[in-house]
Amino acid sequence: MPLVVIFLIALWLACMYFGFLYVFPVVCAITVAGATLVGAGHYYLRAGRVLLPATAGGISPALPATAGERRDPVFRHYLFGQAGLDWWRIAAFAVPALWGTVRTVIGTLTRWLMSNVQGFFLLPVWLAAIVGTGVALIPLAAAATAVVGAYALVCGAGLLLWAASALLVRGVEGVVMLARRILQTCPHPQCYARFALPEYACPTCGERHRHLVPNLDGAFRHVCRCGTRLPTAIVLGRFRLQSYCPECERALPHRIGRARIEPLPFVGGPDAGKTTFMVLAVNALNGVVKEARGRAGFVVRGDEVAFSRLRRELRLGKVSKTTTQAPSATMVDITLPGAKPRSGNRILYLFDPSGEGFTGAAQVEAMSYLTHGEAMLIVVDPFALPEVQRSLSDAERKTLKDAGVVLSPEDPSDTFQRVRNELAARADGGRQKRVAVVVTKADLLRRTAVGRDAAELPGWFDGVGLGNMVRELARTAAEVRYLASGLPADTAAIGRLVAWLTGLPVPERPATVNGAAPRAADAGLPGTADADPAAMEPADADPSGEDELTMTDLRRPWSPGRRASGLAPLSYRLFRWSLFAASLFLCAATLTLLVMRVWTLLSQVTIY
Repeated sequence: MPLVVIFLIALWLACMYFGFLYVFPVVCAITVAGATLVGAGHYYLRAGRVLLPATAGGISPALPATAGERRDPVFRHYLFGQAGLDWWRIAAFAVPALWGTVRTVIGTLTRWLMSNVQGFFLLPVWLAAIVGTGVALIPLAAAATAVVGAYALVCGAGLLLWAASALLVRGVEGVVMLARRILQTCPHPQCYARFALPEYACPTCGERHRHLVPNLDGAFRHVCRCGTRLPTAIVLGRFRLQSYCPECERALPHRIGRARIEPLPFVGGPDAGKTTFMVLAVNALNGVVKEARGRAGFVVRGDEVAFSRLRRELRLGKVSKTTTQAPSATMVDITLPGAKPRSGNRILYLFDPSGEGFTGAAQVEAMSYLTHGEAMLIVVDPFALPEVQRSLSDAERKTLKDAGVVLSPEDPSDTFQRVRNELAARADGGRQKRVAVVVTKADLLRRTAVGRDAAELPGWFDGVGLGNMVRELARTAAEVRYLASGLPADTAAIGRLVAWLTGLPVPERPATVNGAAPRAADAGLPGTADADPAAMEPADADPSGEDELTMTDLRRPWSPGRRASGLAPLSYRLFRWSLFAASLFLCAATLTLLVMRVWTLLSQVTIY
């Protein structure tokens, strides 16, 4: 019996000796390699399921934001949300799965090797597996470091690219808008808001986007929840989308943000002839723009219909009286070829309220659009001036009555003073760059004794009670021009005046500037009030109506690029594939270098 025990002990010692000397290193090395491959395999199996599919669903779904006050209904940029979610979901799948595999393998080996008597002899194998599993943490840590490095490299490069792109786009847009002096305001009544950024509607699904600028949702493009890619800046084509006022949510004109909005209020009391002159001005401006080979058109169909009606009424000799005190702007979009974008593009907001709206300070205060622009057109009814009314003879009064002229009790100087008081509340004290003063009904005024010198503008105003207005305009406006307008109208003079007033660079003849009076021919003085309606039509207008201004869209509408249904946004797919490829490459390179280093060390140990 002692011999058997001694034999078994000797056999066990021999097994331990040869096991730890020859079997242990081999099994340990195999276990380290196997555990490392299994650990990496677990990670890349889960990473592949998250990062490789092109679909928006799956283990880590890409979901757009819900529309709200602070967020647009878009997919946030991959780096600012989805990247972290993908990393967390990969780790949440891979780490528990790897730990479960390790526990299962260790438990299985323990049952197989150590559950019976053979465990005494297979101890080196079991210990080699345990130690190899523990040692495998070293290459797995190196591989994890390589994966983290790949994420840091790709995400860091992406963040730098995003930041540079966002700053570039914002900077270029800011410089362009500053150089073009872009003004953005609402043309609708009870609003007239001034804003920095409109709302934009997705051309595919109609969702509104309030923050369509380079931000955390994207630098060059935002991806709507429907998959449509939307430009984030005017310089990238954002003006081609349909825009809406962020305050009242009503539609804004095309090309807003690309072309400067030029508010042009027509200021004048009741029956001053503002609407008639606006019709003449629009027709004349259309002719001037066409002569310059430019394009002009109404922004909305309603303005085209309304002006067609007003033109017909003008041919018949009587334009309907305006009854709206808070008007919606008549919008005219203009572009001139070869002109600098700053000066050759305009969206005109023509405001024509009823004259009664200027008879009270409260009504004038409600016209908040007066404070937005830098130009103004003052329409003076000469027969509303008290001095003119007192100087009229009975015969002259009868002539005016027969011509349908109503002697308004509203003094134009009072109207001007109310507007001036409203403008004075502005930060710049209400200074205007350009002001045009138009004396209407000049053909009838010429027939009166007091109006025989009316061509001498603005000198004539001193004798009829408007001298203070002339002096105030000379003080508060950079440039003032005067025009006497009658029927038939001198459309060339009117066209040049309105083009100058709105800053359009069209050729012009010498004009009335700060007190220089226009020639009688330029002022449109000849003519009679009871002239034939056909003769009252502007000289360069086509009676057939072919030259009438019509609705025109001067932009090229945005052609939406959409991803296929169910696909993640392109940026998501590119970043995910880049992350997978970079992590796979760096992980493989790290493990290869680690193996080469271990092999070198073992070779040196063997030699020595």
